[in-house]
Amino acid sequence: MYKVSRTIMASLVATIVSLSAVTIAHAATAEDLDKDARQALQTLATTHPVAETLASTAKAVLVFPNVVKAGLVFGGSYGEGVLIEDSKVVDYYNTVSGSWGLQIGAQSYGYAIFLMTDEAVDYLKDSKGWEVGVGPTVVVIDEGVAVNLSSSSLQDDAYAFIFSQQGLMAGISIEGTKVTKIQR
Repeated sequence: MYKVSRTIMASLVATIVSLSAVTIAHAATAEDLDKDARQALQTLATTHPVAETLASTAKAVLVFPNVVKAGLVFGGSYGEGVLIEDSKVVDYYNTVSGSWGLQIGAQSYGYAIFLMTDEAVDYLKDSKGWEVGVGPTVVVIDEGVAVNLSSSSLQDDAYAFIFSQQGLMAGISIEGTKVTKIQR
């Protein structure tokens, strides 16, 4: 009985922490998101030069400058971002994920998805919510892949960078993440 109560209490605490993280991440205004996204892209380009190459050839870039993830058995993440086409912010999106398993901690990070084809951009705009991992092929770029990537080797629909990780949480990915258009 005590063990079950402890598990229920831990799950309740995790839910509260996750909901608190969502509230904190949701506070940005459109102007703040625009500024933060542009600053995040600039920082990403200085730390990963291949990101600058991708940005120059991408049809659009979806940037989430601050995503908050928290969990204790049950977890979740939330962040808001912008879609940039031709150097202009054209739409606003949120990113949401949920998870369950052996996890504890909280973390913030950003990510950018470089949409390389018109089809990938159209899929994002036409879908009522894009689940990353379904639809266009998204390749997550890490240090090893970035070293070998050039404009002549770009073959996939989209490339993603995860950046500015802070906090303590085991494991991070954008698989199972849902991206949905929002009004700002």
